[in-house]
Amino acid sequence: MSTDTTRTAILRAAERLYAERGFSDVTLRDIVAAAEVNLAAVNYHFGSKDELITELFVTRSIATNRERLNQLKAAEAAGGGRAPVEAVLRALVGPTLRGCLGPDSERSDAARFMIRATIEAIAPIHKIKNREIDHLRKFAAALRRSLPGKADAEIYWGLHFALAMAHQTVRDSERLTRLSDGKCDLDDVEGVINRVVAVTALALTASKPAADDKAPARRGR
Repeated sequence: MSTDTTRTAILRAAERLYAERGFSDVTLRDIVAAAEVNLAAVNYHFGSKDELITELFVTRSIATNRERLNQLKAAEAAGGGRAPVEAVLRALVGPTLRGCLGPDSERSDAARFMIRATIEAIAPIHKIKNREIDHLRKFAAALRRSLPGKADAEIYWGLHFALAMAHQTVRDSERLTRLSDGKCDLDDVEGVINRVVAVTALALTASKPAADDKAPARRGR
């Protein structure tokens, strides 16, 4: 088996096993058995289990972020340099939700791996998420163009809430289906995207409450 073939076999086996069983339940020995390689090959190509997980997550994240930025670029081009707020938010959350929800995506190893990455807070992935934020700054800049005069803090809160809703929907999709007795259709991916976009856009375009709006003081007895 060539070096490239060995590396690919390890990545495919690892992604499938992590998708099926989670990160904590899969050992390097499980991966080498599934990939039909020896342990030395994993150590040679990746060095450790954490580095292997990092490689998988970065590869999938790059593809998602590239799609996000391509959609953002297209939305801004269509808007003459200033995309509607809804278009910016759709470019942000659409690729994630399309990649993880729906009957076709849910069956793929790549989608199930990314769902695991969303559900299970493990150190390698947590570090990457905290470090790789440059693409999100581009969305913040786009929202500033869409909402001139909006405070930066409000822009960042909007981004945070949009991502939080998307990730929570992926994380607890089965729970929501059971809670709603199937009334919330997670297979209607475009409908889910529309809801996330609508709620976030409403929050971003609503007037901010005055800073001095406080609860009425208690009256003395």
